Amino acid sequence: MHHQPDKRSRLIEAAVRLVHEQGFARTTLADIAGAAGVPLGNVYYYFKTKEAIGEALVAEHAGHYAVLLQQWNQAGDARSRLVSFVQMTADNRAVLARSGCPVGTLCAELHKAGGPLAERTGAIFTELLSWLEEQFRALGRGADAAGLALHLLSALQGVSLIAHSLGNPDHVDRETSRLTDWLQTL
Repeated sequence: MHHQPDKRSRLIEAAVRLVHEQGFARTTLADIAGAAGVPLGNVYYYFKTKEAIGEALVAEHAGHYAVLLQQWNQAGDARSRLVSFVQMTADNRAVLARSGCPVGTLCAELHKAGGPLAERTGAIFTELLSWLEEQFRALGRGADAAGLALHLLSALQGVSLIAHSLGNPDHVDRETSRLTDWLQTL
C-alpha cells in the first residue's frame, strides 16, 4: 500500500521545489497550495504566514543535510566523506545548472532582506563548514582545517552559481573532478 504523505509534508515538498525554481519572493502561498494539491484555505491551518512556510523549508534543508552527514559519518574515512560531499554536487549537476544550489540561492535571496529566516538559512552553511572542518582535522590538517573547509564549500558554491548563471552543467563536472583530485593529495 502506497502511503500518501500528509498535507503538511506535501506543502513543504512543494515549497522546497518552487522556491528552488523561482525564489522565495516570487513563490506565493497559492502557488504552493496548487503544487501540493491542497486547497488554499487549508494552508493557513498548517502555516499562518509565508514566513512560517519559509521556516519549515529551511528546517527541511537542514534535516536533509543532517541525514546525509550522518550517513557519510558511518561510511569510510574522512577523505572518502569529503569525496562524497563533492560527489553530491557532481550528482546534482543538471539541477544546479537549471536552478542553482537550493540552499545557496535561498541564502543569497533572504540575506538581502535580513531577519531571522535569513540567519537560520545561513546556519546550514555554518553546520556544513563545521562538519567539513572536522574531516580536514581528521586528515591531520588541524591548523588549516577551517580554511580548507571554507575553500571547499566556496568552490562548490561558486561552481553552482556559475553553472546556473551560464546554464552549463559541464562546469560542475570540471570543478568537482578537480576538487576530487585535490582531496586525494591531502
